[in-house]
Amino acid sequence: MTIAAYTPAVLLDLFCLFLGHRFWFWPAPAAAGYGVPADPRGDAGAYLAVKGGRDAALGLTGLALLAFVGARAEAWFMVCVALVPLLDTVTVLRHGGRKAVAFGMHFATAVVVLVCAGLLFAV
Repeated sequence: MTIAAYTPAVLLDLFCLFLGHRFWFWPAPAAAGYGVPADPRGDAGAYLAVKGGRDAALGLTGLALLAFVGARAEAWFMVCVALVPLLDTVTVLRHGGRKAVAFGMHFATAVVVLVCAGLLFAV
């Protein structure tokens, strides 16, 4: 059960780091993939960098909790962090993004994060 709980947690944390890196270094394609395209050379550039920093910080925090505190702390962190993709779902919908992206990517991510948290609670 430990491997089944830790593996998706580590992968989700690493994915957050990947997203942060992508928003910092390739903001236009990252924004399009997010579901709300934005021009990083305009006013959106700072917001795309903020999103990248947020995602990277969440990934590092998750990895640090898992490595230095344990599964239960990571599980509670993931329960709280599930709010981020839920709010991303609403953001995509409010700004004219496709429902398939909002629900198929962001909402589904929130569900996966919560399932992962459940696995970590079971360890």
